[in-house]
Amino acid sequence: MIVSKSKFYTSLFILVILLQLYVPSFKLNLFFQIGVLVLFFFYEKIAIESHFLKMITPVLFLFILGFIGTLYHKYAVYGIIKDIFHFSKPIVGLLIGFLFYKKINNFNLFIKTIVYCGLASAIVHFLVLIFMGNIFSGSVDAIREFGKDNFLELFALFFLLSFSYFQKEHLLKSRLLTKVIVLILFMSNVLYFSRTMIVVALVLLLSIYGYTVLNKKTIRFLGLFIASIALFYGYLYSVKIERNQPGMEGFLFKVKIAPAELFKTKIDRENHKDLWDHWRGYEAKRAYALMQENPSSFVVGTGFGSLVNLKFKAPLTGEKEGIKYISELHNGYMYVFYKTGSIGIIVLFLFFGTLYLALYRNQKNKKMILVFISGIGLVYVFTTLTITGIYNGRDVIIFILGGLLYFERSSDFVKEIEE
Repeated sequence: MIVSKSKFYTSLFILVILLQLYVPSFKLNLFFQIGVLVLFFFYEKIAIESHFLKMITPVLFLFILGFIGTLYHKYAVYGIIKDIFHFSKPIVGLLIGFLFYKKINNFNLFIKTIVYCGLASAIVHFLVLIFMGNIFSGSVDAIREFGKDNFLELFALFFLLSFSYFQKEHLLKSRLLTKVIVLILFMSNVLYFSRTMIVVALVLLLSIYGYTVLNKKTIRFLGLFIASIALFYGYLYSVKIERNQPGMEGFLFKVKIAPAELFKTKIDRENHKDLWDHWRGYEAKRAYALMQENPSSFVVGTGFGSLVNLKFKAPLTGEKEGIKYISELHNGYMYVFYKTGSIGIIVLFLFFGTLYLALYRNQKNKKMILVFISGIGLVYVFTTLTITGIYNGRDVIIFILGGLLYFERSSDFVKEIEE
């Protein structure tokens, strides 16, 4: 039996995404993804459009920039290789999404693939919660023990909900099946109780309805939105909310401490509650302190292979003794700043800005694509602050972005939609 290239590359794409979600080994995933690309390069004629190269040039430049700091310092080879892998990860992800769907060239199939992958992931989530977790405990921590977040499911939900809105047709023939999938995806997304997923969902929702295009109307709306957030946090800080409480109280406590967790740097390392509540801030503080020892690092970074000295052995990897030196930081801006300096931060914002500006391009029949590319740019602005953004080892959005970047420039994919 001869398998069509469309089915073959779709199957590989699904496998890449699901392994990214469920195989915890970053190295194993990256080796597999590189192997998939090598296989593609071996069998296919490679033609990458100049527009795509321009879009990913900032990510390529960040990869090259990381070597500059390495030239000034002596680091362990293992640490250098580890950072090379991490900074190559978004490049590999973008290439897989772009090249695979350049070969498949079917927009409907792309959207359906994400939707069905998200549905499969949601079903797995429910099965894990029922048979391994304690879904009926009322404890947010107990429910989240087996799932912190899942952006594949979130994008699957928004793709399915917005497809008919933008494309003026239904993605799935059965209305009942559509409603069932929406319900499953919605419930699964809610049960992650993820602060980051809530913000990402709001960003995508605002993008879909045009509230991220800067004009007088959206500026007024965003002003009201920010005021509402401020009032909400004013309420949270005015009431006593205990940590480790069951139900919504435990979740609201995590929401309450979110800003301080990111930005507070005056932390008592001996006070474990204070330390873990503000761990991201502590990591950033230690990285900045080390950069002050080498002023050149503020310009070009400390380079690949550099480590952050935590000053104590932290139980971060499950090891009994803990680790004192770390390579990655939760705050992606500080991570990029530490490795590639202020030049790297400027380049990173250039990448996000280029994605965001897609919303201002007026291309017939591509509104959905442009909205989600722009939305992903804004999503990365936020997730880089909380979970390292494009350099997060479990990030699946980058593969979706690669596919969208192909369909943005494709001139004939619309025929696939209309057939």
